[in-house]
Amino acid sequence: MTENAQQQPTAPSTELPTQYAPAEVEGKLYERWVERGYFEADATSEKPPYTVVIPPPNVTGSLHLGHAFEHTLIDALTRRKRMQGYETLWQPGMDHAGIATQNVVERELAKEGKSRHDLGREAFVERVWQWKAESGGQISGQMRRLGDGVAWSRERFTMDEGLSQAVQTIFKRLYDDELIYRAERIINWCPRCLTAISDIEVDYQDDDGELVSMKYGEGEETIVVATTRAETMLGDTAVAVHPEDERYKNLVGKRIKLPLTDRSIPVVADEHVDPEFGTGAVKVTPAHDPNDFEIGRRHDLPSLTVMDEHAVITAHGPFQGLDRLEARSAIVAALRAEGRIVAEKRPYVHSVGHCSRCRTTIEPRLSMQWWVKVGPLAKAAGDAVRDGRVKIHPQEMEKRYFDWVDNLHDWCISRQLWWGHRIPVWYGPNGEVVCVGPDEEPPSGEGWRQDSDVLDTWFSSGLWPFSTLGWPEQTGSLAKFYPNSVLVTGYDLLFFWIARMMMFGLYAMDGAPPFRTIALHGMVRDQNGKKMSKSFGNVINPLDWMDKYGSDALRFTLARGANPGVDVPIGEDWVQGSRNFANKIWNATRFALMNGATVQGPLPDASEMSSTDRWILSRLNSVVAEVDAHYEDYQFAKVSDALFHFAWDEVFDWYVELSKTTFQAGGEAAKVSGRVLGEVLDVTLRLLHPIVPFVTETLWTTITGGESVVIAQWPEDSGFRDAAAEREIETLQQVITEVRRFRADQGLQPGQRVPARLTLDGTALAPHEAAIRQLLRLTPQGESFTATATLPVSGAEVALDLSGTIDVAAERKRLAKDLAGAEKEKAQATAKLGNEAFLAKAPEPVVDKIRGRLAKAEEDITRLRAQLDKLPQA
Repeated sequence: MTENAQQQPTAPSTELPTQYAPAEVEGKLYERWVERGYFEADATSEKPPYTVVIPPPNVTGSLHLGHAFEHTLIDALTRRKRMQGYETLWQPGMDHAGIATQNVVERELAKEGKSRHDLGREAFVERVWQWKAESGGQISGQMRRLGDGVAWSRERFTMDEGLSQAVQTIFKRLYDDELIYRAERIINWCPRCLTAISDIEVDYQDDDGELVSMKYGEGEETIVVATTRAETMLGDTAVAVHPEDERYKNLVGKRIKLPLTDRSIPVVADEHVDPEFGTGAVKVTPAHDPNDFEIGRRHDLPSLTVMDEHAVITAHGPFQGLDRLEARSAIVAALRAEGRIVAEKRPYVHSVGHCSRCRTTIEPRLSMQWWVKVGPLAKAAGDAVRDGRVKIHPQEMEKRYFDWVDNLHDWCISRQLWWGHRIPVWYGPNGEVVCVGPDEEPPSGEGWRQDSDVLDTWFSSGLWPFSTLGWPEQTGSLAKFYPNSVLVTGYDLLFFWIARMMMFGLYAMDGAPPFRTIALHGMVRDQNGKKMSKSFGNVINPLDWMDKYGSDALRFTLARGANPGVDVPIGEDWVQGSRNFANKIWNATRFALMNGATVQGPLPDASEMSSTDRWILSRLNSVVAEVDAHYEDYQFAKVSDALFHFAWDEVFDWYVELSKTTFQAGGEAAKVSGRVLGEVLDVTLRLLHPIVPFVTETLWTTITGGESVVIAQWPEDSGFRDAAAEREIETLQQVITEVRRFRADQGLQPGQRVPARLTLDGTALAPHEAAIRQLLRLTPQGESFTATATLPVSGAEVALDLSGTIDVAAERKRLAKDLAGAEKEKAQATAKLGNEAFLAKAPEPVVDKIRGRLAKAEEDITRLRAQLDKLPQA
């Protein structure tokens, strides 16, 4: 651990400002790191590679707490690996965010009284590129604020030329391999965004609706069906019943009248129908329901579309031109007038799909779309995890992954938008269909036209781990940095993004998975564990906290809450605590520098060190090993806690305090301890750096004179351990802690001095008498010394003269009164818990509360008796 950097240090400074001011240093430090190229990655390097791609934020987005959380974790991993000697690439970039970006620009146009159709497709797309150049990507500047150590020279955008080539290449390959096809299927349609969206972009929530039961047919040939979407009955082409349902066997194969229309529809038998649910009969609308579509295919039923893209009724008749919700009420009223309403239930709470972007109710709709045949791709994605090529962390998340990839439906990849990767397919005047690769010329001439749809945004982001490295070209970066070492992302993206990257990576890269490990984290929530939402009023802007407390404070708070796969609650008081930690590091380092802490020269031999010196070096090496183990297991919370308690508790509160007498005495011992303290600070700052980069950079360069901790060597466990020194200092801590507790119990002020006699002969504590007296504010015994309290602790004895500091009689009286109260509380709680009648009737929370009162009373009795025993008789 004696080599503190990979570069030649200059003479270290011994001065620091009295206070740490994050706002004055963070921006300057970050720009210096970028200017010096610390975060760049060299594909020609002989160092082992370590690669992580950023989950690309939307170009429309800004830094939110979820970004800050995830980026903190990735930055910690990559900073550590860089210090360990890896050629480290953290790949930055942004997603073009098809629907979201188009919506933003359309809103801007609306302010001018225009729509995209007024501009036309080409001009509108140009307008979006203009918006991106002027307003898009503000998150990049905010990432700098946070300290993201990304390779900015490699920044990519999912619509840039190289990534567009990658999209067209893989589309062509999948098409040629018959894994992409065009077909008419039921899709999720958003009448607001006017596009298809995938299953995973639909958010389901319980809405108040109505369940209407209505009678189809006439006379004895009637049948009752129920629906929450009465407007779709205009598109019914059958009624389905179960083949073994005796109630309807006489109707199967017959045709019955469809109300409000001049049509009759057949009654068909289908095993999909549950005879136990409702009336056992269901209306079949193949063009407006995915289950009905499948029934329609099995029975060769026609599919009648009765709504347009705006969810306006198109069926001929009195309801034509009505919005779907207006039509619903009108149709129910018309059925009621005909006496066909059997039952109405309002409100009827049921799960309804909503567009995840605009919250509009989704409309299932029959539509001609492009699809990926996911069967073989999904199987490969599942096999890569099952055979160990890819590990999911935490492992219990594997089940959710398998549940998804093993049951994937074909993926609808076309979107009815203008902003995005346009589908590279041309249609000819005579029905020709031509898919064009990136190096091919599209067909031209009269009657040829390109498909008007664009690809789902997740199609291009699914290529992210290799398209950002230059694929389909066989670049040096692709050879060096693929597969990625780890993917760090939220468990909510297991289906959106991860499965798609797995499928595409394995397909495009000849079976090589896109990453070796998938490390899943949870969601950031408020301090009460509640989801953050504008409607809840609990959304937090991380920039506000960074302005107020510094970026390090926010980062440390987020990392300290990061347990794998578990949601992270966060509150402002926790960030304040982390700010206090940064200040503690600053002040302790400042004190150390003023008292001779240094990294100059080799560490003294253990034989020259005090037991305090040996103890802290032994603990330091243990912490290095512990931190490494936690990093390898992606246990960021445990890394943070280990470093927090070591730095604050052991280094600053114990080692520095225990060493003060040594520094004050001066001489050779002070020089040895100064070198040990310098070593401890050097290593501790390097260990802390990946999580709190700014304050550690300032302090480390000051104390070591090194160029930058960013490129310093990551500490290694030297193997030095001293169990005897650890036991000795542990005993010393017990003595000091016990006496401090006694002083506090007697109401003594922390700085109040008390005469004391220390009996340490024959114990390992003898060399520490000066430190004990200084830390406990104990003065030597005088001629009039009277031992009014004697504390035997760990083989030593501390006798205190409290005659001049407290009224012993009054103190005994106070303690006796408190003891009597505690004993009364114990008796009452014991009586209640022994009453069988009470226990039989009382709710469990009440009983638990009484058990807690009993435990507290017993604890108080033990404590108060001990305090009384230590006081002299009045």
